[in-house]
Amino acid sequence: MRSRPSASRSVGVVEVEVDIDDEATAGTGLVTLSWASTGAFTALSLVATAFPDEAARPVAFVDIALFVVGVVAFLRAYAIAVGRSRTDAIGIGGLFFLAGSAPKRVRFRLLSSFGVQVVVAIVSASIRPYTPVAFGILVPMLGLGLAGLWGARHGTFPPRPAE
Repeated sequence: MRSRPSASRSVGVVEVEVDIDDEATAGTGLVTLSWASTGAFTALSLVATAFPDEAARPVAFVDIALFVVGVVAFLRAYAIAVGRSRTDAIGIGGLFFLAGSAPKRVRFRLLSSFGVQVVVAIVSASIRPYTPVAFGILVPMLGLGLAGLWGARHGTFPPRPAE
């Protein structure tokens, strides 16, 4: 298991050890970002599907921006995982799909956000296949990248076996 960072704080005359990376709050910003982007993507996809002539192109730019952020998060997760792989046995399933590396609640929240992105992307691209709305099919890269970033930063993996 990964050692968790901690800090000592003096409270009066007693020194208290504080766990900085508490499982209950670890990576809440990533989970919030994942759901906020999923909500925005869903709302914009609905608007672009209903009004393709007016909204499709601006929504396509947003979809591409979310894809780019997802690619950056994915690559950042990979770089962090490469650094951690010297001491931890990190697998792709544990890193990007949080299998056995994240608490159930975190895994459910991140992967359900990713799942919603996949469903919205497929449905909206199926309704308007030859329009800029179809760029939404790229957006689930964001959900996958954020899940991987959470796994790389906060996931717990077994120690790497000695050679």
